[in-house]
Amino acid sequence: MTGSVYVIVGLGAALAGFVQGLSGFAFGLVAMSIWAWVIDPQLAAALAVTGALAGQVIAAVTVRRGFDAGLLAPFVLGGLAGVPLGVLLLPHLDMHWFKTILGGVLVLWCPAMLLSKDLPRITVGGRIADAAIGLGGGVLGGLGGFTGTLPTLWCTLRGYDRDVQRAVIQNFNLSMLAVTLVIYMASGLVTRSMVPMILVVLPTMLLPALLGSRAYVGLSEAGFRTLVLGLLTASGVALLVSAVPELLR
Repeated sequence: MTGSVYVIVGLGAALAGFVQGLSGFAFGLVAMSIWAWVIDPQLAAALAVTGALAGQVIAAVTVRRGFDAGLLAPFVLGGLAGVPLGVLLLPHLDMHWFKTILGGVLVLWCPAMLLSKDLPRITVGGRIADAAIGLGGGVLGGLGGFTGTLPTLWCTLRGYDRDVQRAVIQNFNLSMLAVTLVIYMASGLVTRSMVPMILVVLPTMLLPALLGSRAYVGLSEAGFRTLVLGLLTASGVALLVSAVPELLR
């Protein structure tokens, strides 16, 4: 690969690291929206999972939030069932259609939530609904480190305050990404040829992730909600920009 590819991968990792440190999620969404232009989907997925896991470890150390095991358990149990499904789908999935569908949902739904000041909370479904969302998050994690997308949106719809939401997403992502990386390695999706790229991603995302974690502490409740929905919307736009031109060719 050319030097410019390594530079683009490093810049994507740095931006994604900061966003993840600030919001607690979105490393894969941000990084993949940049990397999709220069590297193949399987390499991008492996790098996204590796970088996102490193970012979650940093967040767990620097932004410590207590968690309710009873609240978290359905998400994690559902996610553990979903990760292997995502890994199985990865080699066979048309990533352009996947990005278009996911991007379209984010672009349509998140601004509506952002503009609705008095959006009612979703209280139905209980733990079964939480487990279903965890399952979806696990599948998306197996497809490329997108573990936090659905649970983050769901926690916002549930009306959790920022610290509860951060605790759920942070611990869910950490669990799912660790499992995803182990499965990637066991199934051969992470190869020796990827090591140079991994060695670019890990150091370049480290400092931005720390800076993002420090910035999170100063966010208000309303500011955090706006940040999360704004990031999800921007991620959806980036996914559409990278995928739609390929579908139209």
